[in-house]
Amino acid sequence: MSEKIIILDFGSQYTQLIARRVRELSVYCEIHPFNKVPELDDTVKGVIFSGSPYSVRQEDAPQIDYKSIQEKFPLLGVCYGAQYLAQQSGGEVLPSEIREYGRANLQFVDNDNALLKGVPAQSQVWMSHGDTIKEVPANFKIIASTDKVRVAAYQVEGTNTYGIQFHPEVTHSTDGQVLIKNFVIDICGCAQDWTSESFVESTIEDLKKDLGTDHVIMALSGGVDSTVAAVLLQRAIGDRLHCFFVDHGLLRKDEFEQVLDSYKNMGLNIKGVNAKELFFGKLAGVTEPEQKRKIIGGAFIDVFDQASKDIQSELPEGSEAKWLGQGTIYPDIIESISVKGPSATIKSHHNVGGLPDYMKLKVIEPLKTLFKDEVRRVGKTLDVDPNILNRHPFPGPGLGIRILGDINEEKVRILQEADDIYIRNLKESGWYDKVWQAGTIFLPVQSVGVMGDERTYEHVVALRAVGSLDGMTADWIHLPYELLAKISNEIINHVKGINRVVYDISSKPPATIEWE
Repeated sequence: MSEKIIILDFGSQYTQLIARRVRELSVYCEIHPFNKVPELDDTVKGVIFSGSPYSVRQEDAPQIDYKSIQEKFPLLGVCYGAQYLAQQSGGEVLPSEIREYGRANLQFVDNDNALLKGVPAQSQVWMSHGDTIKEVPANFKIIASTDKVRVAAYQVEGTNTYGIQFHPEVTHSTDGQVLIKNFVIDICGCAQDWTSESFVESTIEDLKKDLGTDHVIMALSGGVDSTVAAVLLQRAIGDRLHCFFVDHGLLRKDEFEQVLDSYKNMGLNIKGVNAKELFFGKLAGVTEPEQKRKIIGGAFIDVFDQASKDIQSELPEGSEAKWLGQGTIYPDIIESISVKGPSATIKSHHNVGGLPDYMKLKVIEPLKTLFKDEVRRVGKTLDVDPNILNRHPFPGPGLGIRILGDINEEKVRILQEADDIYIRNLKESGWYDKVWQAGTIFLPVQSVGVMGDERTYEHVVALRAVGSLDGMTADWIHLPYELLAKISNEIINHVKGINRVVYDISSKPPATIEWE
């Protein structure tokens, strides 16, 4: 990377949003925990301190050696970051008389200041803090205020150090991106040359250097991430990339054949592996969600092990596959790092948690610096099949975590048929591309119904559709009643075994996107 912005995370729920806003300016940035600061070399153009759930007045509040950073780089403190810089420089931070949360308007704006150029008076900003900066040191110049917050923004005079009490990264701050652009482009001097085209070019060059003449093995899921990662690897090493696609019996209807055809049409060196019997056998009678995930992950490793041996046995004499390709993306990495010790495990990650030591494969992850929407843009640059590129995220355990309770082939058949009707109707109505992720859930309950003159006692399915940028947060989609009615009628009339359809109107948080 030629240049970058470093974001030091103090635990804010908004830290990833800061990164996304910086990247929207075609500038590369990285998030690091405040207590694991990377080497800040000449490629770093500026540093941003995030907000935090902590108060600067707490004894265990996050601490950092900010002076060495301040001396070398432009520095922007956001919320906690602004309070921390002010307090550590001799200012006073006290509890707010009223909790300042929600929309506010800037009554005073110093438009001569580089950070606030183009931000008008009365600009709406988003506040989220329980403390406020009461007094600033003598060399701090106040550059913005609201009617309740005197120190809404400041600059340390004679330096490129700034602090803002509000959150410019959220969409409620109407001119937030103007402020971020002022800092990143004008103050830090970033060139805005980080594009999907430049990423493809530099990544392929790096892969060629890292992999040399080695072979790589990769399991593909049919999803966006693994597919784009595979195409990048294929562009770098050609047929020395050996892919396989596993049918664990928990894919959507006809998905195995359709995805395999797409991959072959894209020129990937790939084989299909039918492992339905293995997975159904291991899952028989198991109902606990985490146990199901672990069984599916463990069975996948068994399949991967055998497929790897088959690939190794077919390589030319003297050749060996030393690398495992994976479609890991940036949120996977961020979520695995906590600024204050290990994060709570909500559920095992959809991807395989890890391979046994005896396999001795080194991991190569071409997309580990990208967010999901950036992966799609890179895929478009690579001319990846739009049917895969625009496909909704689908969990690695597949329908195994969309069937609540035990799993058998009959339940899978029922869910595949219902889900096929749901997804087809979303596509035909034009709603599919407006939804981040949609799926059908098989519930472990039966309900009474009437079909013809007969009483029925059959299964219930729930429809789920959410909107999101990257799956970190999500809100339910307000599908039209007419469309929901059409889908419900079609499922009940055409899928034997279902007599009731419900719609999930929960957001993440507090619910998750998947039910298990």
